[in-house]
Amino acid sequence: MFPCGPLTSSPGRLPTLSRRQALHQLGAGFGTLALGSLLATPTPAAPVATAPGAASPLAPQAPHFAPRAKRVIQLFMPGGPSQVDTFDHKPAIARFAGQRPAEVDRKSLRNTKGGLFPSPFKFQQYGQTGKWVSDIFPHVGALADELCFIHSLHTDIPEHAGAILMMNVGHLQPNRPSLGSWLVYGLGADNQNLPGFVALSPRAQPRGQAANWGSSFLPGAYSGCYVNIQQMRPESVLADLKSQFAGPTSQTRQVDLLRRLNRLHADRQQNESLLESRIAAMEMAFKMQLSVPEAFDLSGETEATHRLYGDSEYAKGCLLARRLVERGVRMVQLSHSIDGYDIAWDTGHDNIEGGHATLAKACDQGIAALLIDLKQRGLLEDTLVMWGGEFGRAPTSEGQKGRDHDHYGFTHWLAGGGVRPGYSHGATDEFGLSAVENRVHVHDLHATVLHLLGLNHEQLTYRYSGRDYRLTDVSGQVVHELLA
Repeated sequence: MFPCGPLTSSPGRLPTLSRRQALHQLGAGFGTLALGSLLATPTPAAPVATAPGAASPLAPQAPHFAPRAKRVIQLFMPGGPSQVDTFDHKPAIARFAGQRPAEVDRKSLRNTKGGLFPSPFKFQQYGQTGKWVSDIFPHVGALADELCFIHSLHTDIPEHAGAILMMNVGHLQPNRPSLGSWLVYGLGADNQNLPGFVALSPRAQPRGQAANWGSSFLPGAYSGCYVNIQQMRPESVLADLKSQFAGPTSQTRQVDLLRRLNRLHADRQQNESLLESRIAAMEMAFKMQLSVPEAFDLSGETEATHRLYGDSEYAKGCLLARRLVERGVRMVQLSHSIDGYDIAWDTGHDNIEGGHATLAKACDQGIAALLIDLKQRGLLEDTLVMWGGEFGRAPTSEGQKGRDHDHYGFTHWLAGGGVRPGYSHGATDEFGLSAVENRVHVHDLHATVLHLLGLNHEQLTYRYSGRDYRLTDVSGQVVHELLA
């Protein structure tokens, strides 16, 4: 026990401290450490090698190992497409219609205590693999031999906002970088005049909005750029794309002056990474005035290409996705929305037959056209295409004609980019509710996507607030069976 008097000392001895005096004197040191932590610039814990002398944070960077894919197109279906009405054929549902076997008793939320509800759609087999696909996806079904199905995906919660974030940022809260931001952080982009990550939707942003393509604590240069493509006027796809006060010549002089001033400032800094990101973002905004309208102008496409994709809003988004990755954009996320509804496929609650048929018709031809177009142009083999929602829907009934959410087991499919074509991985139980064979968590899916692009999900980290973060948090395994 320390004495309570003033500090005393004798020759050759250290001063004696009371506990109160020790805390008083050490407190300033603790405060300094805390302040230093708050003011410290976050830095990558294991950055991917940057090209020597590269000024732009979007400059192409070397992956950890040889990649199978170079870019990603995510065809996101927010709201929860029903696996048993699309790609997970379960004839046992019809045999036990109206009953509640033990396998489905775990699904008793809200008013979903009804019995098994047979799909209102017919299924047929496609391709050499004989894959069963619902008749609401005839165009995609015809390409079944190109697809790699995951029938055993599962996620953490059956609630839209959290599950959408889990699918897009790997976490239930909107406080982590998105998948696309991690990819651009790790690999850069192949076009310095366009964003590395572009998020598209024809009407409404998916629930969670900017968090689904945001960079969170990663530098802003890695954030996705959102575009509402409903109007599809190339000159106005982004707000404030062009200045109403200065022409190109005047803006060029302004940018040159700002570049020189920023360079003088950067030369005086010891840590230039964040400043370089800000400079690059400013210069990107200037360059996009010419590159964005060109990329979004579909008038140069042939009549045959327009016929291939069809006239739906989502089909036009698929064509834009091809144009963007063709021009060096690292990732494109294309979300499906209708009439301003951000979780389109949630119409399955009360009308599986009408809702799912309408939604599939709006996207089926465009999705198939995208795969055909990519393959014809030699892009499919190194472009990873992903299809799916945040969860699926139960095989039991909600009300008379609907289905409730199902996060226990649902289907995604992949194509191109080094995955096994014509392969089906994992399985749900005989009624399609729960993943029971070769289960794949969303973290496993993300680890596999990063692996396909040559990135080790455990090494692609960023130090922030005193710890190393990664897309897959503290879990995730690469599903090697999916690889070609």
